[in-house]
Amino acid sequence: MHGCGNDFVIIDCRANVIQLSNEEIQLLCNRRIGIGCDQLVFINSKKTKNTTAHLSFWNTDGSSSDTCGNATRCVASLLFEETSKSELYLETNHTKIMCKRDVNANISVNMGKPRIGWSEIPLSKKIDTLYLPFDGRPTASNFGNPHCSFFVNDIEEYTIETFGPNIENNKLFPEKTNVQIVEVIDRGNIVMRVWERGSGVTLASGSSSCAAVDSGIRRNLLDNIVNVKVDGGELLVEKKDDGVWLTGPTKHVFSGIFTMIRKKP
Repeated sequence: MHGCGNDFVIIDCRANVIQLSNEEIQLLCNRRIGIGCDQLVFINSKKTKNTTAHLSFWNTDGSSSDTCGNATRCVASLLFEETSKSELYLETNHTKIMCKRDVNANISVNMGKPRIGWSEIPLSKKIDTLYLPFDGRPTASNFGNPHCSFFVNDIEEYTIETFGPNIENNKLFPEKTNVQIVEVIDRGNIVMRVWERGSGVTLASGSSSCAAVDSGIRRNLLDNIVNVKVDGGELLVEKKDDGVWLTGPTKHVFSGIFTMIRKKP
């Protein structure tokens, strides 16, 4: 499945618990010798009441991620097909997420409120998270993952493929970080490119969209409802009293069965 080109391999583990090694996760995510995706997602049995399932996320390098907005939207779309409900809750290692489906089958998820304290992101030292001490003075935040948002005059002047990994691995971010390059068109529209921690360039990112918009609001560059244009399409981000909402389309590309042939010890 994908949300605006941000694509996922989703495995339903509710009936059978599956454990994969770091090497096996990398293989599945590899676009040449595996299935290929931006992230691997497990749908696990729920751990708390009033939720439908527990989600876990894995980057292409085999590392784990606490949340993913577009993946959550994709899973919610699948689970809505199992029920007549128009609302449900999914849980992650980060939080419990409310999901809604509208009459046009767009899926909205409440990504919650950002963490903006230096130790919550986390950063390696106590500094102002609104203006980090890099060229461009980016803003840091955490929507389940660390994010660093650069606001630029012309997005075409930046090459995310080289710019992104340099920031991701900067020593200021002990857990590394997602990187967003953002051009503000007006107070309700931005263009954004993304480098995802542990995965690289992606056509879209839900949590990055939320981080970019929330950071722009903090800097008084944006209003509370913003259309986010990414390489793979458009997403809508709305900052409300109960959290930051992410809305957009999802697409079920194919379903199948795979067999993992494990190496003998």
